[in-house]
Amino acid sequence: MASFNVTSKQTNPFEGQKPGTSGLRKKVTVFQQPNYLHNFVQATFYALSVDRVHGATLVVSGDGRYFSKEAIQIIIKMAAGNHVRRVWVAQNGLLSTPAVSAVIRERVGHDGAKATGAFILTASHNPGGPHEDFGIKYNMENGGPAPESVTNQIFIHTTTIKEYFIAEDIPDVDISKTGVTSFTGPRGQFDVEVFDSTTDYIKLMKSIFDFRLIKKLLTSPKFSFCYDALHGVAGAYAHKIFVEELGADESSLINCVPKEDFGGGHPDPNLTYAKELVARMGLGNSPASDPPEFGAAADGDADRNMVLGKRFFVTPSDSVAIIAANAVEAIPYFASGLKGVARSMPTSAALDVVAKALGLKFFEVPTGWKFFGNLMDAGMCSICGEESFGTGSDHIREKDGIWAVLAWLSILAFKNKDRLHGDEKLISVEEIVLNHWSTYGRHYYTRYDYENVESAGANELMANLVKLQYDLGELNVLIRKLRPEVSFVIKADEFEYKDPVDGSISSKQGIRFIFNDGSRLIYRLSGTGSVGAIIRVYIEQYEKDSTKTGRDSQEALAPLVDVAIKMSKMEQFTGRTAPTVIT
Repeated sequence: MASFNVTSKQTNPFEGQKPGTSGLRKKVTVFQQPNYLHNFVQATFYALSVDRVHGATLVVSGDGRYFSKEAIQIIIKMAAGNHVRRVWVAQNGLLSTPAVSAVIRERVGHDGAKATGAFILTASHNPGGPHEDFGIKYNMENGGPAPESVTNQIFIHTTTIKEYFIAEDIPDVDISKTGVTSFTGPRGQFDVEVFDSTTDYIKLMKSIFDFRLIKKLLTSPKFSFCYDALHGVAGAYAHKIFVEELGADESSLINCVPKEDFGGGHPDPNLTYAKELVARMGLGNSPASDPPEFGAAADGDADRNMVLGKRFFVTPSDSVAIIAANAVEAIPYFASGLKGVARSMPTSAALDVVAKALGLKFFEVPTGWKFFGNLMDAGMCSICGEESFGTGSDHIREKDGIWAVLAWLSILAFKNKDRLHGDEKLISVEEIVLNHWSTYGRHYYTRYDYENVESAGANELMANLVKLQYDLGELNVLIRKLRPEVSFVIKADEFEYKDPVDGSISSKQGIRFIFNDGSRLIYRLSGTGSVGAIIRVYIEQYEKDSTKTGRDSQEALAPLVDVAIKMSKMEQFTGRTAPTVIT
């Protein structure tokens, strides 16, 4: 057992980014500045109560992006310097964001310890590499992101901090091998345990889903499957879950070797960036001739997902609605019923219709998983989702990409349990979606992202939209001139949310225009990029007539898209004639 001393080091305040649910996200070169990462970590320790630090057990891992290994060693030494009792690190530092939440909530250490929090090293779905993005956030003892009461304190401390505490003489810990390394310091023993990244998560998934039923589907010669990890951390789980546990063929997995730079790609599971999967599923510019029945992709830290059928894309808004509609009969975890469902405000109202039809509690919350977590901790919500490819349930307090894939496989397995043998054709992903639309109606939906926009122009655009809300009569005259077939606006506001659990108010969460026929236009400024502003435009049109739910989405939405772009004066304020990404 080695010994160490704690030293304090001077550090200069930096102009930080206020950490919300996404934590601190900057370019790698910014994090590599002297004291930069140390500043955030020490500020986090200061922001937490003493009982959450002294003698605590912390998890430190992430999506394996560039600079993660160096950051893990720094955080281990700073944890020792701040009197943390033990640190748990997943093997090779690879632990998906949902698995971090599961480890905090479920794992018991070799000495009976339970985790009290975690530093998660990820920049989510953003690129990785020496000149790309790195990020860090802190999750609490419930497994969810730190609330604003904590993140606000972290931000304040980053601007005033003068020193940090670190046990510099601790040697780097070998995180490639599982086991416990112990040290003796001024406050007693300090342990670093390297553990298998998949064991606890797989155990949790097996308690939720019927793996035997899913295995019958994946091993049926009538069914084919493809999973794309986009070289993110999901690859650390894919082989063990889909191949070893569920019997899928090894060839079903693509890009499942985690890489520090995600193979030079963009680890965002959408139709634009998951090109190889999209082509294999029979979509895109160079579609395969014989696509699999089911396909899915994950982002860098495996909390987001994209679901595809043969030549068919399932929108995230439809995905969460369909999972909720089928959960009780298809997923054992929900056999006793759903407590409630929730979606983020920009997500389409497809889930609302399901909730109403099934008599479920329904909540519309701001963007940010912490709002779902509050509802779940209070026992008010079972399934939730965001249009930004995030879906989850109350099994953890983060969105969970692999969970969403297993949920879809459960639905497919349940509906096809009597069709796996014989000549009867399997019920496809497309059929499930079409039947859902026939029952509940279809919410045509798309999102236009304008990335790296000059902040001044973005702010002017948003301010102009607020002005348009003052006179709906004049606004409707404008809309009528632009596209007379579009309905008229009956309500316009900036979304505000009062949390039913803690009573907190979240204001200015997005500018909304709600139309007489249920259509919606929503505009938000997003802080998920490391440079520039991102304007997100959400366009939604509801169709109840089952004879009209089979139209091409972009064709059906074209008039409303035209109104959204021209009404906002997008080109005038931003200089952009087209979005960066359409989802």
